[in-house]
Amino acid sequence: MKITQWKAIVEGLLFVAGDEGLSLKQLAAVLEVDQQIAQDIISDLIIDYKDEDRGLHLVEIAGAFQLTTKKEHSEYLRKLVESPSNTVLSQAALETLAIVAYRQPITRAEIEEIRGVKTERPLHTLAAKALIKEVGRVERTGRAILYGTTKEFLEYFGLKTIEELPPLPEKIDDESVQEEADLFFERFQETVDDSK
Repeated sequence: MKITQWKAIVEGLLFVAGDEGLSLKQLAAVLEVDQQIAQDIISDLIIDYKDEDRGLHLVEIAGAFQLTTKKEHSEYLRKLVESPSNTVLSQAALETLAIVAYRQPITRAEIEEIRGVKTERPLHTLAAKALIKEVGRVERTGRAILYGTTKEFLEYFGLKTIEELPPLPEKIDDESVQEEADLFFERFQETVDDSK
Protein backbone atom coordinates (compact mmCIF):
# COMPACT_ATOMS: atom_id res chain seq x y z
CA MET A 1 0.00 0.00 0.00
CA LYS A 2 1.25 3.52 -0.78
CA ILE A 3 2.18 5.90 2.04
CA THR A 4 -0.56 8.30 0.91
CA GLN A 5 -3.15 5.55 1.42
CA TRP A 6 -1.75 4.75 4.88
CA LYS A 7 -1.85 8.44 5.81
CA ALA A 8 -5.48 8.71 4.69
CA ILE A 9 -6.41 5.71 6.83
CA VAL A 10 -4.57 7.07 9.89
CA GLU A 11 -6.16 10.49 9.39
CA GLY A 12 -9.62 8.86 9.43
CA LEU A 13 -8.75 6.81 12.52
CA LEU A 14 -7.55 9.91 14.36
CA PHE A 15 -10.70 11.80 13.40
CA VAL A 16 -12.90 9.01 14.77
CA ALA A 17 -10.79 8.69 17.95
CA GLY A 18 -11.41 12.39 18.67
CA ASP A 19 -10.10 13.81 21.94
CA GLU A 20 -9.03 10.38 23.16
CA GLY A 21 -6.43 10.12 20.41
CA LEU A 22 -4.55 6.95 19.52
CA SER A 23 -1.21 5.68 20.76
CA LEU A 24 1.45 4.41 18.38
CA LYS A 25 0.79 0.90 19.68
CA GLN A 26 -2.95 1.20 18.94
CA LEU A 27 -2.29 2.53 15.43
CA ALA A 28 0.17 -0.29 14.70
CA ALA A 29 -2.33 -2.89 15.94
CA VAL A 30 -5.24 -1.51 13.88
CA LEU A 31 -3.10 -1.14 10.76
CA GLU A 32 -1.46 -4.52 11.39
CA VAL A 33 2.00 -3.04 10.83
CA ASP A 34 5.20 -2.68 12.81
CA GLN A 35 5.32 0.27 15.23
CA GLN A 36 8.18 1.80 13.21
CA ILE A 37 5.95 1.91 10.11
CA ALA A 38 3.16 3.49 12.18
CA GLN A 39 5.69 6.07 13.46
CA ASP A 40 6.81 6.84 9.88
CA ILE A 41 3.18 7.40 8.81
CA ILE A 42 2.57 9.69 11.82
CA SER A 43 5.79 11.62 11.12
CA ASP A 44 4.72 12.21 7.53
CA LEU A 45 1.28 13.38 8.65
CA ILE A 46 2.80 15.79 11.18
CA ILE A 47 4.84 17.35 8.36
CA ASP A 48 1.74 17.56 6.13
CA TYR A 49 -0.23 19.36 8.84
CA LYS A 50 2.52 21.94 9.39
CA ASP A 51 1.46 23.51 6.08
CA GLU A 52 -0.05 26.89 6.97
CA ASP A 53 -2.91 26.30 4.53
CA ARG A 54 -4.22 23.45 6.69
CA GLY A 55 -6.83 24.01 9.40
CA LEU A 56 -5.68 21.18 11.64
CA HIS A 57 -2.46 19.91 13.08
CA LEU A 58 -1.37 16.62 14.58
CA VAL A 59 -0.02 16.61 18.13
CA GLU A 60 1.09 14.02 20.65
CA ILE A 61 -0.39 14.46 24.12
CA ALA A 62 0.29 11.99 26.93
CA GLY A 63 1.40 9.30 24.50
CA ALA A 64 -1.62 9.63 22.20
CA PHE A 65 -1.78 11.34 18.82
CA GLN A 66 -4.70 13.73 18.20
CA LEU A 67 -5.96 15.97 15.45
CA THR A 68 -6.53 19.45 16.85
CA THR A 69 -7.48 22.85 15.48
CA LYS A 70 -4.89 25.57 15.11
CA LYS A 71 -4.72 28.30 17.76
CA GLU A 72 -4.74 31.02 15.13
CA HIS A 73 -8.28 29.98 14.13
CA SER A 74 -9.68 30.15 17.67
CA GLU A 75 -11.66 33.36 17.02
CA TYR A 76 -13.70 31.65 14.30
CA LEU A 77 -14.17 28.45 16.29
CA ARG A 78 -15.48 30.46 19.24
CA LYS A 79 -17.97 32.25 16.98
CA LEU A 80 -19.23 28.90 15.71
CA VAL A 81 -19.72 27.47 19.19
CA GLU A 82 -21.36 30.62 20.53
CA SER A 83 -23.61 31.15 17.51
CA PRO A 84 -27.30 31.17 18.56
CA SER A 85 -28.31 29.69 15.19
CA ASN A 86 -26.11 26.71 15.87
CA THR A 87 -28.87 24.81 17.71
CA VAL A 88 -29.12 21.54 15.79
CA LEU A 89 -28.00 18.53 17.80
CA SER A 90 -26.78 15.24 16.40
CA GLN A 91 -28.52 11.96 17.15
CA ALA A 92 -25.63 11.09 19.49
CA ALA A 93 -26.04 14.36 21.41
CA LEU A 94 -29.81 13.86 21.70
CA GLU A 95 -29.36 10.29 22.99
CA THR A 96 -26.78 11.50 25.50
CA LEU A 97 -29.05 14.34 26.61
CA ALA A 98 -31.94 11.92 27.20
CA ILE A 99 -29.71 9.65 29.31
CA VAL A 100 -28.45 12.57 31.40
CA ALA A 101 -31.98 13.92 31.87
CA TYR A 102 -33.38 10.62 33.15
CA ARG A 103 -30.37 9.30 35.07
CA GLN A 104 -28.77 12.42 36.53
CA PRO A 105 -26.38 12.76 38.21
CA ILE A 106 -24.43 10.45 35.92
CA THR A 107 -20.81 9.98 34.88
CA ARG A 108 -19.46 9.76 31.34
CA ALA A 109 -18.55 6.10 31.89
CA GLU A 110 -22.14 5.29 32.90
CA ILE A 111 -23.49 7.09 29.83
CA GLU A 112 -21.04 5.20 27.60
CA GLU A 113 -22.13 1.92 29.21
CA ILE A 114 -25.76 2.68 28.32
CA ARG A 115 -25.05 3.94 24.79
CA GLY A 116 -22.29 1.44 24.04
CA VAL A 117 -20.10 4.10 22.40
CA LYS A 118 -17.88 7.00 23.45
CA THR A 119 -19.71 10.16 24.48
CA GLU A 120 -16.98 12.73 24.97
CA ARG A 121 -17.96 14.85 21.96
CA PRO A 122 -21.72 14.77 22.61
CA LEU A 123 -21.09 15.77 26.24
CA HIS A 124 -18.84 18.62 25.11
CA THR A 125 -21.50 19.80 22.63
CA LEU A 126 -24.26 19.66 25.23
CA ALA A 127 -22.14 21.52 27.78
CA ALA A 128 -21.22 24.18 25.18
CA LYS A 129 -24.94 24.68 24.51
CA ALA A 130 -25.56 24.90 28.28
CA LEU A 131 -28.00 21.97 28.22
CA ILE A 132 -25.91 19.99 30.73
CA LYS A 133 -23.34 20.93 33.34
CA GLU A 134 -21.01 19.44 35.92
CA VAL A 135 -23.01 18.91 39.09
CA GLY A 136 -20.33 17.25 41.21
CA ARG A 137 -17.69 14.57 41.41
CA VAL A 138 -17.87 10.89 42.35
CA GLU A 139 -16.31 10.27 45.76
CA ARG A 140 -14.12 7.41 44.51
CA THR A 141 -10.73 7.01 42.91
CA GLY A 142 -10.55 9.14 39.80
CA ARG A 143 -13.29 11.53 40.99
CA ALA A 144 -15.26 11.28 37.76
CA ILE A 145 -17.44 14.25 36.78
CA LEU A 146 -21.17 13.92 37.43
CA TYR A 147 -23.42 15.52 34.80
CA GLY A 148 -26.91 16.94 35.16
CA THR A 149 -29.27 19.10 33.15
CA THR A 150 -29.48 22.89 33.37
CA LYS A 151 -32.13 25.58 33.60
CA GLU A 152 -31.69 26.06 29.82
CA PHE A 153 -32.63 22.39 29.32
CA LEU A 154 -35.88 22.96 31.22
CA GLU A 155 -36.58 26.10 29.18
CA TYR A 156 -35.99 24.28 25.87
CA PHE A 157 -38.51 21.62 26.80
CA GLY A 158 -40.97 23.91 28.54
CA LEU A 159 -40.57 22.13 31.88
CA LYS A 160 -40.83 23.70 35.32
CA THR A 161 -38.87 20.89 36.97
CA ILE A 162 -37.10 17.74 35.85
CA GLU A 163 -39.92 15.72 37.47
CA GLU A 164 -42.19 16.80 34.59
CA LEU A 165 -40.28 14.54 32.17
CA PRO A 166 -42.57 11.78 30.90
CA PRO A 167 -42.07 8.52 32.82
CA LEU A 168 -40.03 5.76 31.25
CA PRO A 169 -41.97 2.57 30.47
CA GLU A 170 -41.52 -0.26 32.96
CA LYS A 171 -41.24 -2.96 30.31
CA ILE A 172 -39.02 -1.96 27.45
CA ASP A 173 -39.20 -3.56 24.03
CA ASP A 174 -37.50 -2.37 20.84
CA GLU A 175 -40.70 -0.91 19.38
CA SER A 176 -41.59 1.16 22.45
CA VAL A 177 -38.01 2.41 22.76
CA GLN A 178 -38.10 3.63 19.16
CA GLU A 179 -41.50 5.29 19.66
CA GLU A 180 -40.32 7.04 22.83
CA ALA A 181 -37.10 8.15 21.15
CA ASP A 182 -39.04 9.47 18.17
CA LEU A 183 -41.38 11.44 20.47
CA PHE A 184 -38.45 12.81 22.46
CA PHE A 185 -36.51 13.88 19.37
CA GLU A 186 -39.64 15.26 17.69
CA ARG A 187 -40.44 17.34 20.79
CA PHE A 188 -36.85 18.52 21.01
CA GLN A 189 -36.77 19.55 17.35
CA GLU A 190 -40.05 21.47 17.78
CA THR A 191 -38.62 23.40 20.70
CA VAL A 192 -35.42 24.16 18.78
CA ASP A 193 -37.44 25.37 15.77
CA ASP A 194 -39.64 27.52 18.02
CA SER A 195 -36.60 29.13 19.63
CA LYS A 196 -35.21 30.33 16.28
